[in-house]
Amino acid sequence: MSTLVPENENQAIEIVKDAKARRQPLAIEGGGTRAGLGRPMQTAAILSTQALSGIIFHEPAEMVIRARAGTPLAQVEAALASKGQVLPFEPMDHRGIFGSEAEPTIGAVAACNISGPRRIRNGAARDSLIGVRFINSAGEAINSGGRVMKNVTGLDLVKLQCGAWGTLGLLTEVTFKVIPASETEGALVLEGLDDTTAIAAMSAALGSPFEVSGAAHEPGAPARTILRIEHFSSSVDYRLGELEKLLSKFGRPRRLDRQASQALWRNIRDAASLNEDRSKALWRISVAPSQAPQVITTLSDKGLTFEYFFDWGGGLIWLSLPASGDASAVQIRAALSGTSGHATLVRAPLELRQSVEVFQPQSIAMMKLIQGVKASMDSAGIFNPGRMYAGV
Repeated sequence: MSTLVPENENQAIEIVKDAKARRQPLAIEGGGTRAGLGRPMQTAAILSTQALSGIIFHEPAEMVIRARAGTPLAQVEAALASKGQVLPFEPMDHRGIFGSEAEPTIGAVAACNISGPRRIRNGAARDSLIGVRFINSAGEAINSGGRVMKNVTGLDLVKLQCGAWGTLGLLTEVTFKVIPASETEGALVLEGLDDTTAIAAMSAALGSPFEVSGAAHEPGAPARTILRIEHFSSSVDYRLGELEKLLSKFGRPRRLDRQASQALWRNIRDAASLNEDRSKALWRISVAPSQAPQVITTLSDKGLTFEYFFDWGGGLIWLSLPASGDASAVQIRAALSGTSGHATLVRAPLELRQSVEVFQPQSIAMMKLIQGVKASMDSAGIFNPGRMYAGV
């Protein structure tokens, strides 16, 4: 399959127009670090945004940054760091999951709504994305949003594009609100808690006034429940102390300093503990925290053998198990019956991604809505067809 790499937006427009005229679908790609996520696609060529790179503007006082879609995420983060700022949502790095050595791009972060542990406090990428520029299937460059957060009426194209996985157009520019970087951070670790007790401890911490920015639980010997505090040094020290008192009924927490905390949360962000064997299927399950322990119990009762951990206070379950057919997919989604949860197959061999629904199956009414949005945004069906759902 050929790879088309436009050097500017005009070239990208011509590629899209030609693809539409020929009825040849395109696979949209940034750095390619998440190419293994989603349903397999039958496309004529890859349209890469790698050459559509560069920061258009960074206004530290306004706390906003705009960059071309192919700009490496590392370049964006370095520019922000030079002014003491960060992306609020702590985007995870999928390279460990897929064994990729490519560079993640800021456009892919927006297109896939990539977020990390700090999401529980600052929201997802979608919540910080305030502007996009994209090319539709008619070869038109569309601007939506701007430099400031504001309410909108009608169809919110910014939010619609975020999490669409490149199925609704080719993003060429994205604009994010940013926040000040923390001066320091620290973490508390409670050992030996079972899943239900860990959820209770994390819920108590997240419901406290101490602004917890990370809450995860790793089962094991011993199990670890980890809570993160960030901000100014004096504030972090005070809040860690108060949080220790609050959690004393769950045990005696031990503290981690900034360096240890950063290393630990980087591993949690990237699901590093589940990447040793990449032949295994990796699932990402979103569920109400109070329901997470029961989901794990149900899966265990079904006889499945798996590894897992909780992030987002229990609202996110990372689950790794042998990729041995579609029966486990049925069991995983059956375990979510009666909950508002959903499961996404993040990593699996090609054969498994061909035979199961990678993204959570939708109701008939919701699929009609999704198909209608796709038809209005990509009438020619040339952008990442079928990556999320068959026929879309």
